[in-house]
Amino acid sequence: MHRPAQRLTRILVSAAAVPALFAVSGCSSDSGSGDGEGGDAGAKASASASASATETAAAVKEATYAKLPEPCDVLSSKTLKDLVPEGAKAGKEGQSSDTSARVSCSWDSLDNNGVKGSQFRWLNVSLLRFESDAARGSGDELAGEYYTKQVKAAQAVDGAKNTESEPVTGTGDEATAVRYDLKKKEGSFKQQTVVARVENVVVTLDYNGAGLAGDKTPDADDLAKAAAKAAKEAVASVVSANGSGSAEDDGAGKSASPSASKSASSGKGSELSSDAKAAGADKE
Repeated sequence: MHRPAQRLTRILVSAAAVPALFAVSGCSSDSGSGDGEGGDAGAKASASASASATETAAAVKEATYAKLPEPCDVLSSKTLKDLVPEGAKAGKEGQSSDTSARVSCSWDSLDNNGVKGSQFRWLNVSLLRFESDAARGSGDELAGEYYTKQVKAAQAVDGAKNTESEPVTGTGDEATAVRYDLKKKEGSFKQQTVVARVENVVVTLDYNGAGLAGDKTPDADDLAKAAAKAAKEAVASVVSANGSGSAEDDGAGKSASPSASKSASSGKGSELSSDAKAAGADKE
């Protein structure tokens, strides 16, 4: 007689458990709905961040100049004959892993006057182009930072004496000439460094001269004038290479001062080039 009662009890207990299962199931469904809302919020945040990054990139000015000129062609033949008469046709292009961003060329000249001594000249032009970057800034800004570093480097060459600096007008957006004396075992070198920035490109021109084996030391003012004219011409070449104006339009095709260099035999120029380079400012 007790078995029917026990069976009824078990049925009632089982029936009571069913709503509990439905309740658990219902909670699980609600939780899923909550996750969906969280996913939507995450997607919106991601989209917002992406839009912000796009706006930042759009706010950075596009680099003005997209390429650099051939480094050994940035100066006219007449200018080269004035500055480095015996090496005008022997430009040496520097090595570069990316010629669209960094190029250079150098020339050297030795005017051998026999027992009267020799006049040595060394010229180097380097160009560095900066692309705009959303994280780092515009090409102009990056070039401006590098321009400042180059000027400071030229002003702080080890062993330099009588260092002087002055702005150069009419050459790019900004330009500075640095001059100093540097004593080497071969003689006393007169160094001229002109650093110029035109938009997103920085041009660094180094020019030095020395009187060797008893010849007189070249006039620093003549060298400075020659270097400034050559730097202006190099800047104009950057503009011309990108289809904007020309060296002639900017007046940069004018030759440097004839007294800046002398002409004669060049047999020993290459022997002195490495020491002359050491007289220049810090190179790239």
